[in-house]
Amino acid sequence: MSLTTPYDPQPQSTAGGPEAPASTITDHYRAPVPLYTAEFATDPHRVYAEMRDKFGSLAPVELSPGIPATLVIGYRTAVRINNDPAHFPADPRTWQKDVPLECPVRPMMEYRPNALRSAGSEHSRYRKASVNSIDEINLLTLHTDIERIAIPLVNTFCGDGQADLISQYAFPVTFAFLNAMVGCPAHIGQHVANGMAMMFEGNDAERGSALFASALADLVALKREHPDDDVTTRLVHHVAALSDEELVHQLVTIYGAGIEPLTNLIANTLLLMLSDDRFSGVAALTTRDALNEMLFKDPPLANFGITYPPQPIQIDNVWLPANQPVVTSMAACNNDPAIVGEYSANNSHLAWGTGPHACPAQDVAYHVAQNAIDQLFDALPEMVLARPADQLIWRPGPFHRSLESLPVVFPKSRPLNIF
Repeated sequence: MSLTTPYDPQPQSTAGGPEAPASTITDHYRAPVPLYTAEFATDPHRVYAEMRDKFGSLAPVELSPGIPATLVIGYRTAVRINNDPAHFPADPRTWQKDVPLECPVRPMMEYRPNALRSAGSEHSRYRKASVNSIDEINLLTLHTDIERIAIPLVNTFCGDGQADLISQYAFPVTFAFLNAMVGCPAHIGQHVANGMAMMFEGNDAERGSALFASALADLVALKREHPDDDVTTRLVHHVAALSDEELVHQLVTIYGAGIEPLTNLIANTLLLMLSDDRFSGVAALTTRDALNEMLFKDPPLANFGITYPPQPIQIDNVWLPANQPVVTSMAACNNDPAIVGEYSANNSHLAWGTGPHACPAQDVAYHVAQNAIDQLFDALPEMVLARPADQLIWRPGPFHRSLESLPVVFPKSRPLNIF
């Protein structure tokens, strides 16, 4: 059986209502592990291993100070939970009633009328609109699309002999592609990017969320007046007849699942290829091999897939509280000793999620990352890290796996021809 085959959607053991043993729940959550510290960001896999030894497949954590959650670190348990939306819906409205507006992770988790933060028929309606709009993206032209973005970017630093591949390449490639995909002009897109960064970092996240939503409302208004061949226009004209507010929040999902995770996928895969001898020389492994390995070992969105069980429920002999976040650790689950094997040509990882909330744009993201990396190595084949990989700094945060910077050096070269 494939590891991604959904399990029977019925939990092995469930219970609800006031009869749930509160003392057992309290005992399990007595010493939660903080996921927001620099220590965790530096070596999360050590922390996952320690949690696995102490707690098994379900670990008590804090997403930010005073915000408890359950982290799913067992692969098979994650597949089971994420394919059981009846017991584990993704609607956070009851949870957020007791969460302050200034909570740094709230904007990343709170209810929005989109497929990521809804359940039942509401989720189906939003999901269909998003999937239909994304499915019309032409994968056959992605190589040319990325080339048109990548080469001008490389030309801005190829004569310097050095660059930060995150701020000067991975982020602007991702940003430019997503803007083109949804038909967003640069001036609106910059506000989108700024707001999204504030939300992921947890620094003034409430203001970041407002900036993000305001920019996307401007984009929806623009596409109603000036339609084009892009995802936003297709959403505007979809048979689901989404309201302006609903349209904004479908775009929230697209950007939220695009800017930070896709930037990190490109950057983290570049780090792997630049620091591992298997990816150099005549018999080197390919970019595809590197991407597959990275999606297993260090997925760019490390902890997400958030659900909120409406009643206390027992899973793997652990009672989960009602309306408390259950967060899937794609990073920990992919490295679960019970399932770890060869990475090459293996698509059983959970980096894109699983179940009804799995990423609908995974093929697009994979092709964008592969083409962006290939374009860079074609342009600068002698590129090397400017400092050892173990001296690079990882940004704190409960959700992402993200470097602060990725400095490289290379022989100076002339600008490349642009078509």
